[in-house]
Amino acid sequence: MIRIIDDLDLAQSTVLSRSTDNMEYPSEILNAVESIFGERLLPPVAVLRVLEDVRSRGDAALVEWSLRIDASVPDPIQMPESTLAASMDEIPANVAQALHLAADRIRAFHALQPASSWDTTDLGGVMGQRMIPLKRVGIYVPGGTAPLPSSLLMGAIPAQVAGVREIVVCTPPGRDSASIPAVILAAAHILGIEKVFQLGGAQAVAAMAYGTETVPRVDKVVGPGNLFVTLAKKEVFGEVGIDGFAGPTETVIVADDTANPDWVAADLLAQAEHDVLATAILLTPSKSLALAVQSAVGRQMEMLSRTDIFKKSLNDRGGIVLVPNLETALEIADEFAPEHLCLSVAQPERWSQKVANAGCLFLGERSCEVLGDYICGPNHILPTGGTARFASPLNVLDFVRIMSVVNLDDQTSTILSSPAAHLARAEQLDGHASAAEARALNPQD
Repeated sequence: MIRIIDDLDLAQSTVLSRSTDNMEYPSEILNAVESIFGERLLPPVAVLRVLEDVRSRGDAALVEWSLRIDASVPDPIQMPESTLAASMDEIPANVAQALHLAADRIRAFHALQPASSWDTTDLGGVMGQRMIPLKRVGIYVPGGTAPLPSSLLMGAIPAQVAGVREIVVCTPPGRDSASIPAVILAAAHILGIEKVFQLGGAQAVAAMAYGTETVPRVDKVVGPGNLFVTLAKKEVFGEVGIDGFAGPTETVIVADDTANPDWVAADLLAQAEHDVLATAILLTPSKSLALAVQSAVGRQMEMLSRTDIFKKSLNDRGGIVLVPNLETALEIADEFAPEHLCLSVAQPERWSQKVANAGCLFLGERSCEVLGDYICGPNHILPTGGTARFASPLNVLDFVRIMSVVNLDDQTSTILSSPAAHLARAEQLDGHASAAEARALNPQD
């Protein structure tokens, strides 16, 4: 059952709170770390040990940590291309068709994103910028509780659109098998990716960041993951680029009394299904809708398989918050800056004008968040934890570098040199000033 909160102050201090004060790691995580390392280490310390070991011992460390953490020896570490191709015969035809459709729509959407070089003569000579694709990127695809081929599509396709030459994929073996799920291998094959490595967790991030005998070093690591993947990305940032620090997934639904309570309940459950730390919140001024959604959540949850996850997620991080009106709901949502914001209201386009902070905005009940997860086209790797206030979805620009180009003509160089020298002397940099003044006094013929 999902709770209804009719006190905004209580809601702000519970389900809508993003405070990190006195946050502690759950005992389940600490116990798991202790069982692996033989001592009660905090997760950041444990992750650092794995990273340092992979950096110094390479493949040998990858095998050892995979066995200790995932209880599986990656043999082989790199999946053969023949296995990738054969995976297409192991998945249902309708799943293969859906993967192709999703890939086509995601590629079409990202191809429209502006990432072009340009130049201008308006500033004297020729100046501009060149968009240079990264040479090699690593995509991390989670697989701890369920296979996620959609995350592979979302990570790799914008990189391909940007012109990245080589894509490396790391993903752990399936929970109930000793190998990567066929649906993930099929997604890689559909995209033409050849380097897929049977690695998960911090050791996978280390392999991509530092390189080993088998895994090539990449320029950037992207993709969502659990706490240990996020901590590892934080540690290797600077050694390689990263897309950001992904936190638990979250959806906020703003709904009025025109909303279908069964659909709203289904959308809340779809979010809560991810993991026990997922956040699923409904903001509504309608008490009748709140009660109907509460009832529908309880009814629908009994028909779904991940009941334990639903119950803990909704109990700890979810809720239905009653608000005075839709204006207040939108203000609260914008302040919360959720990963996903769904407007299940009459005239959603009108209310969308009040939204500035969200990773992805879904307008109307037909535009449900689940379709965004898989097949609409926009990226589902989104800013979490309130970072939508300043961060963006994964996009083509994440896979290019901008290099500025300066090619001044003689006249412009001469005109600019004296002002540049004045600024240099104001900063007490005489060498800078002299280099500029040389151009002012002795222009090239």
